Amino acid sequence: MRAAPTILHLDMDAFYASVEQASKPSLRGKAVIVGGLGPRGVVATASYEARRFGVHSAMPTAQARRLCPNGAYLIPRFTLYRQVSDVVMAMLRELSPLVEPLSLDEAFVDLEAGGVAFDSGSARATGERLRAGIRAATGLSGSVGLAASKMLAKVASEEAKPAGLLLIEPGTERELLAPMSVRTLPGVGPATGEHLRRAGITTVGELVEAGEDELVRMVGRAHGTGLYRMALGLDDRPVVAERDAKSVSVEDTFDVDLHDRVRIRGEVQRLADRCVGRLRDSGHSGRTIVLKVRRYDFSTLTRSETLRGPTDDAAVVREAAARLLEAVDTTGGVRLLGVGVTGLADYTQEDLFAQSLAAEAAEAAGAAGAAGAAGAEAAEEEGGADATAGQAGPEAADGVAGAREGSEPPVVAQEAQEAPERRWAAGSDVRHVLYGPGWVQGSGVGRVTVRFEQPGSEPGRVRTFRVDDPELEPSDPLPLVGETA
Repeated sequence: MRAAPTILHLDMDAFYASVEQASKPSLRGKAVIVGGLGPRGVVATASYEARRFGVHSAMPTAQARRLCPNGAYLIPRFTLYRQVSDVVMAMLRELSPLVEPLSLDEAFVDLEAGGVAFDSGSARATGERLRAGIRAATGLSGSVGLAASKMLAKVASEEAKPAGLLLIEPGTERELLAPMSVRTLPGVGPATGEHLRRAGITTVGELVEAGEDELVRMVGRAHGTGLYRMALGLDDRPVVAERDAKSVSVEDTFDVDLHDRVRIRGEVQRLADRCVGRLRDSGHSGRTIVLKVRRYDFSTLTRSETLRGPTDDAAVVREAAARLLEAVDTTGGVRLLGVGVTGLADYTQEDLFAQSLAAEAAEAAGAAGAAGAAGAEAAEEEGGADATAGQAGPEAADGVAGAREGSEPPVVAQEAQEAPERRWAAGSDVRHVLYGPGWVQGSGVGRVTVRFEQPGSEPGRVRTFRVDDPELEPSDPLPLVGETA
């Protein structure tokens, strides 16, 4: 434990929802729910206005709609969230070389290592400057906790929400923690909290009174000892600047259970490609391919295959995932699929065996294509199934459950005479030739409703167009602060 509160924890307030409110002036002060919009969607973030109705993250979107029927339900725009996060994290790194990001909107900072704080007064001044700087650069608010340890700094930022700053003076930790719920402590989830409640322990002070021996008896030695130390406010963990990724994965939850084996194979291939894209973006390769399948009855199966060396080759990952799928019974239906890569490394050593299998498969496909009309029809049917792969439901990705990454559901490819109907997801960015930038409020029965406004403007007007209007196109997100036109 330090003698001064020089560990800072920043937590942006209702980050995704706040970004949407800053980006869409008509939603300021309104209930905003960001997440998956399908029947099986899950809330990623709810604005404070929505939380008054009982809506919270990880709640099924269908339940949120019942609690808050008049809220604005939007898809996540991770591209914009990452851009805003990069701005905030850059500001933190100006304070110290030791910045430990926990997510897009949350991080620890060792102020002492950066030489910007050495006592309570300088730490508080630094925290206030940071909050003001974030507001000026992004238009958003963040809550700051300052303490002598990581655990207490996080507790402080939570107590400071929203848009506040709390500094815990060394020596006052036990007094502050005593009346708080045991759920305040890291590692105390619903199950442990309920177990302690049955034993008559509901506050941190009661944990201390129970004593270490009793906690060890109740929850085991490792967990009990850790709980007792945290209840006393003891935490010696350092701020770690780099946290090595252990795995990269993507997954999709589908609005309707998938039964068609060809469609399922196509989804797995698509997920494998996306997983490899993230793998390469992170500068890694991986050795173990993992397939996740959640079936119609919520039973979840995982299968893995370890290659002879790490790879970032999409063909290798696709082939491995396809082999793993062959060992899974999907006849009852599939509600979720995922593909991941573990055993990460910073170099690539191609799996020649897997590559040879890919080459053999390609050669076999070519031979089948030349076999005759029947083979051609089969190939065309399989291609049609692959083309519908983009219709999957919301995704639980980047530590956020229930939200597909991207601004617009992919359009189904068709070879019919008529052009396919474009689909517009609520919250996605658009630009009209005449009216300029705006965002989709909703769509259906061949129409799309757009509100034309942008960050910093007054609430805009709403107009309705045909979904295939040639003057309306998808657009990239506009920055929250600065020139937006």
